[in-house]
Amino acid sequence: MRDPLSEVIHLLHPRAAFANVISGRGAWAVRYPRYGRPSYCIVLDGGCRLAVDGQAPFDIAAGDFVLLPATPAFTLCSDETVPPVLRDPDALPSDGSEIRYGDADGAADMRALGGAFLFDRDDPALLVSLLPAVVHVRGSSRLSQLVAMVAEETRVLRPGRESALARLVELLLIEAMRSTTHNAPPGLLKGLGDERLARALTVMHTQIERPWTVAALADAAALSRSVFFERFTRTVGVAPMAYLLAWRMEVAKHLLRQGDLSVAAIAERVGYGAASAFGAAFRRHVGASPRRHPRMQAAELERSRK
Repeated sequence: MRDPLSEVIHLLHPRAAFANVISGRGAWAVRYPRYGRPSYCIVLDGGCRLAVDGQAPFDIAAGDFVLLPATPAFTLCSDETVPPVLRDPDALPSDGSEIRYGDADGAADMRALGGAFLFDRDDPALLVSLLPAVVHVRGSSRLSQLVAMVAEETRVLRPGRESALARLVELLLIEAMRSTTHNAPPGLLKGLGDERLARALTVMHTQIERPWTVAALADAAALSRSVFFERFTRTVGVAPMAYLLAWRMEVAKHLLRQGDLSVAAIAERVGYGAASAFGAAFRRHVGASPRRHPRMQAAELERSRK
């Protein structure tokens, strides 16, 4: 059975990542409009200043890792007095080639590796809901090694490259999430940083089919019902049963996308004794019937032809 963080990574369907060398020399500044998808960088040498829209600017230096789950507009610079040059994030290379800021010639003052995550799912809402707007980790040797491996796989075409990048992006996300359990916004990661709540979250994720009650979850956390309810709601951001419902619906959507199980089988898998009860809950939460899911419609049509 996977732990809650592993379950989330599984539902995110990370497919790959790419990383380019980013270097700068002299006085420079660049401005990127909103990208909307997860991106990251790790500084190898030197440093610069990062100003993400809606956040206080801060300096990043060698060994710093930055992850932007939704990548709003941002400015990167060596000198705040320099007018920024507008760059298009969708026009950046994804083949490992170097991106240069400032003076084109001479040794770089700053070197970094930066890129983006690629997911099978177009909607990054699940990742965004788990992490703060800016993840800033200082001095993580594990993240440095992982990003360096992503860069190497990006540059060199070798057998197994696609599988290697898929595994590396999973590890990158796990390391980034582990580093934010105590400063994350209310949600799963913050809950996992609380030893008692982590017990309840683990059984909710790994035994999703059980008929959980607040009392049973409080017992799993070794807390009184009232203390558990208040602590869970404050830390995770929603009441325990609301969280359980949301997680069941995420799993159900994943199973519907796969198209391998009937609605009745999915209902049982996520803890509903009757397909009608599951269907009603799914409609309230998602806004559409499970049978209207495109993959489910295609699967049912295929089954009817056999």
